[in-house]
Order: sequence, then C-alpha cells, then structure tokens
Amino acid sequence: MALLHNRVSQAELKKLLYEETEHRTTISFYQYFPVDDPQQFRNDLYTALNALKVFGRIYVAHEGINAQVSVPGSNVTAFRNYIDSIEPLKAIRLNIAVADNNILNDKLHQGKSFWVLKIKVRDKIVADGIKDPAFSMDKKGKYVNATQMNELLHDENTIVIDMRNHYEYEVGHFVKALEIPSDTFREQLPMAVEMMQEKKDKNIIMYCTGGIRCEKASAYMLHNGFENVFHLEGGIINYAREVKEKGLESGFIGKNFVFDDRLGERITEEVIAKCHQCGKPADTHTNCKNDGCHLLFIQCTDCAAKYDGCCSVACQTTYNLPMEAQKELRKGIEKGRMVFNKSKQRLRPRLDELNGEI
Repeated sequence: MALLHNRVSQAELKKLLYEETEHRTTISFYQYFPVDDPQQFRNDLYTALNALKVFGRIYVAHEGINAQVSVPGSNVTAFRNYIDSIEPLKAIRLNIAVADNNILNDKLHQGKSFWVLKIKVRDKIVADGIKDPAFSMDKKGKYVNATQMNELLHDENTIVIDMRNHYEYEVGHFVKALEIPSDTFREQLPMAVEMMQEKKDKNIIMYCTGGIRCEKASAYMLHNGFENVFHLEGGIINYAREVKEKGLESGFIGKNFVFDDRLGERITEEVIAKCHQCGKPADTHTNCKNDGCHLLFIQCTDCAAKYDGCCSVACQTTYNLPMEAQKELRKGIEKGRMVFNKSKQRLRPRLDELNGEI
C-alpha cells in the first residue's frame, strides 16, 4: 500500500528543503466543484503529488479543492499535466507566487515556501459558517481582470471590499478598499451584507489573496439580493502578475500576506504598516520565537534584535532559558498554536504587556 502520510520530523524536512539546489515554484489554485468521495480524492492526490516531490498544504471537501504548493522546477510540467488530467481542474488557472517571478530574489530560495505535503479532508475548502441550504456557488459575481479592476477603482460608483483577515489588510490593500473588521471569514460574510445594505445600487468588487474567499463572498452577496457584484479573478496574486506583464499602475499597495513560510510577498515599495513594538514603519510579519507562544505580529529589524525575535520581554526571558526549562514551562501548551492567529483579541493584551515593560 502506498504511503499516504509523511513520517519524517518537521525539523529534518525543513533542513532537507534548504539543502536542495533545484529551484522550486510556489503555486496556488482552487476550484469549486462537486467531490463525491473527498477521502479517496485526497488519497489519489497524495500518491500522485508525493511522487512529484510536491510540498504544500491542500484542503479537499465535497465543495472542491484549495491548494498552495511548492513544485520542483523539473516537475512543473508533469504537475500541470496531472492537474489537467482531473476533468474539473483541466486548464485551471495556476497562480504563480509573486516572489518567484522576481529575478532579484535568491534563486536557491525561490519556491521554498513549504517543506512537507499535507492534504486534509475538511467540511469546506474555506470555512464560511453558511447554514442556509439554499446557498449555492452556481451563481457568483462577475470576474474582473487587472485592467478592469483599475478602471472600476477610478469609478465613484464602485465600492471595493477586502475579504481577508485584518492582519492581511494591515500590510497591504487596494487604495480605496474597505476592511471588514473581523478576525474570520465566517464573521465577515454577514458583516459585509449588513454594511452594504444601503449601497445595493453600487458596483461592489470583492477581492482576496488568490480568489477563493472573494468568489464565495460574491456568491453570498448575490444570494442576499445584491446585483452588481464583482470579484477579482485570481485575487491579488494574479492581479500583481497582470500588472507587471501589462505595465499597469498597481492599485494595490504594500505587501500581500501569504499563508506559508514566507508570510508575505512585496507588491509595491510602500510600507503602510507599523512595528507592533515600537511603532516605526514596518511590514514584516514574524512568529514569536518562544515555542510556547508563536504569536504572529509585525516586528522591525531593530526590535527583532532587541527582543531576540520575541513579542514581549516575558517571552524573551523564556526563549533564553535552557531548552529543558522551556519544555517544562510549556507542558500542556500546543506548540505553534498561533502561527496564523493574530486576532485582535489575542494580540492586544500581549502588546499591552510589552508596552508596560519598556
């Protein structure tokens, strides 16, 4: 029977990744389509992609697939051919990471965004909290490309809605985009409907990182009686590619947050966020080095040096203890539980604690 799960430690896998000399390409894609047997579909995917040395994070559900992967350069064509062999995914758009198209980047580190292949079966490929059985993805908003997006951005009758989490919006967003003040997509959907109730005559454009959230959001808005709803095809990743290829002005400023080891890819040179510790301009996300914390926050280089990459003096003190003492302190604490959790409710107390220490 084929091995359908990884059995090597995370530390060893990461070490092996950075010893690779072959260029890797970071690719993301998604598709809403009916999957009769998600577990079997998942197992078939794992067998095929593991053979191609693909790393990444893939979610499979009855409603479709959501994937972010890293593919060895020599296997990109084989990967494309395999995806095309799955009928609902044939000729699907593959979003190539912005950083991998930047010739200024270190070639040996391009695409090294994942170091293991994880494919999980979930109830939804993006958690939405929608309970209405009448809701369907069959009717969704109109796609807009980069050129159309720029035109609509200059239209006074247009409202742009960012369907990402607040920490994604914080480091980069479209110039006139509205933030939905919530920590989760499931909370944002009804909030977006409520916020736009008096603006149903406007053009509403929704966008996200790669398209998966805004596509569902556009369908949800239509389901709730809105009519002029659009969503950015391929999200920010595809928009940045089109802007570069067509020589367009970028309506998106700052960084695009990504959910892999890079934590961000630069779209424009503007730094629109601030260090959460000292308030200086900064847009580099990091995870607190204390293994009992791993809080995701923005830290400038000066504060990274001052606090040893930690989010507070308390965590810095723990981080500098002998390893055995650290392990004793974090007994019963799930390591890395906050790697992609920077909710305002969790972040604010920790930074208030820091402000009281300095």
